[in-house]
Amino acid sequence: MKVVLLEDLPGKGKAGEIKEVSKGYARNFLLPRGLALVATPTVIKQVESNLEKEKFEESIDRDKLVELAQQIEGKEIRFKARMGDGERLFGSITAADVAEELSQAIGSVIDKKKIDIGESLRKTGSYEVAVKLASDLNPQITVVIEEEKEKETEKKAEKKAEKKSEKKSEKKAEKKSEKKAEKKSEKKAEKKAEKKAEKKTEKKAEKKTEKKAEKEKEEEKD
Repeated sequence: MKVVLLEDLPGKGKAGEIKEVSKGYARNFLLPRGLALVATPTVIKQVESNLEKEKFEESIDRDKLVELAQQIEGKEIRFKARMGDGERLFGSITAADVAEELSQAIGSVIDKKKIDIGESLRKTGSYEVAVKLASDLNPQITVVIEEEKEKETEKKAEKKAEKKSEKKSEKKAEKKSEKKAEKKSEKKAEKKAEKKAEKKTEKKAEKKTEKKAEKEKEEEKD
């Protein structure tokens, strides 16, 4: 029985190949599991077109990876970190840190899993790090870690404090504007209620005067 393989099967063949197999193997294993289809002319054409489309998409992806590798190759990523005890960093530089900095440097997102850093970097110095885009595409970058001086850490702390104070002032301003808006809406509602009440009293007064006038006319007639 001839079938078209839909997936690579070790010892049997690759996806897209037409193979002669026993009817029992096809009906009991290959066909129920969606690993193959009966090799009719329609199925063969469909599988061939799908394989061509996949190859075309793979070639496009490959071109993109090659271009990305060229952008990455030789890039230098710099970090400044505080020093702790024993000439070790206060903390560490991780694959996620390198991926984030590299992504900003080249303008494309690099997954941290692609960064072949091994263990996290815990000392100052220069390190050669590979970026594993594919089995044969491993561009190299240089990661430089420098000691952050006290003044720089103070500046960072000052910037953080400034940002916090700015956020607080912004929140205060927002609350003030919200309160003002609430007061305005309350005043508008009060004015509307007052106007409605005035109109009601005016209408009542008009009705009373009309009734009085009618009574007076009736009395005059009598």
